[in-house]
Amino acid sequence: MNIPVSEVDIQAVRFWKRVIIKGISLFLLVNLLFAPVNPLPMLGKISAYNRIFPGRVRFPYGEKPDLAYNMSLYSLQAMFASHELAAGKKPNDEYRVLLVGDSSVWGYLLKPDNTLAANINALSLKVVENKTVRVYNLGYPTMSLAKDLLILSDAMLYQPDLIIWLVTLESFPIERQLDSPILQNNPSSMQDLIRHYSLNLDLNDPRFSKGNFLNDTLIGQRRALADNLRLQLYGVMWAATGVDQYYPPSYDPPQEDLDSNVTFQGMQPPELDAKDLALNVLSAGSLIVGKVPIIYVNEPIYISHGQNSEVRYNFFYPRWAYDQYRQLFKQTCQQNAWRCLDEWNLVPADEFTNSAIHMSPLGTQMLATELGEAIISIHQP
Repeated sequence: MNIPVSEVDIQAVRFWKRVIIKGISLFLLVNLLFAPVNPLPMLGKISAYNRIFPGRVRFPYGEKPDLAYNMSLYSLQAMFASHELAAGKKPNDEYRVLLVGDSSVWGYLLKPDNTLAANINALSLKVVENKTVRVYNLGYPTMSLAKDLLILSDAMLYQPDLIIWLVTLESFPIERQLDSPILQNNPSSMQDLIRHYSLNLDLNDPRFSKGNFLNDTLIGQRRALADNLRLQLYGVMWAATGVDQYYPPSYDPPQEDLDSNVTFQGMQPPELDAKDLALNVLSAGSLIVGKVPIIYVNEPIYISHGQNSEVRYNFFYPRWAYDQYRQLFKQTCQQNAWRCLDEWNLVPADEFTNSAIHMSPLGTQMLATELGEAIISIHQP
């Protein structure tokens, strides 16, 4: 039995056919335009933080966003836009200090008011022209000087008066520099730094995210766009609770009894070769900051007294490597006339939490006191 097709039905089919074709064409056009224009950096700067929600006191980072109200993402623009540093014009009476470094600076297992930056701010320091010292936490988990340099290069837009860069030997090996996902997913920015400052890093390192036309389209960038949107949504809970990190109910303390292996990152005793360390990344940092003072700080480490502690300080460091690193750090500071502090043994072993660099609130407070004195000393005759 044949069912007659009315003229109305034919017109409806034609209408929806045109709608679908136009929709597909528009979608393809948007994708074609999205790739060459690359609006992601601009979109990353659009943020509800510092407008609807208070700015975060540390960069977004976290693997359990439903518990931490925080998450890791790859957009440096979105990270800075969510930070309290981007709140507005720098106050005239503010002496602005930026802390750069690894997860110990970011404050792993520390609540926002227990971080290194918060502890220095609690000292209520005053410096030249009675300006109030205000410290901002730009630490970011993962150990890489190149990662710190990338953050520092963007941070100079915020008119710092002083940079404090905390480092440790684990952040120096050249082979480890590009392990950080934040670097791998911002290849053009990092490659620009490598070229401009002649860093001894490979411009074509396979760890860099490979860009292509498809990856740069709206479809290819959908995760980055979704991550930025999710970060905005978590601002509701950040504003309501002040929670920005998941705190496990328990954790393993730093390893006390150690392996007898004396290898460090594939390097063998008796000599630590300066060519294997990214010392010129520190030099690049001094060039980026220009006339802004910078203090390089060798951060405190956990010192074991257990088995094999005569050959290793902790899980990270055999003694021979770390001792030679401290000498290289000192020599490099002297040769370049840099301001440097070596606080490696400042904090007692029982004031570390779950690793050889993560300090307790008290240990962090001890370091903050030392750094506060260093800030004041810069302005003393």
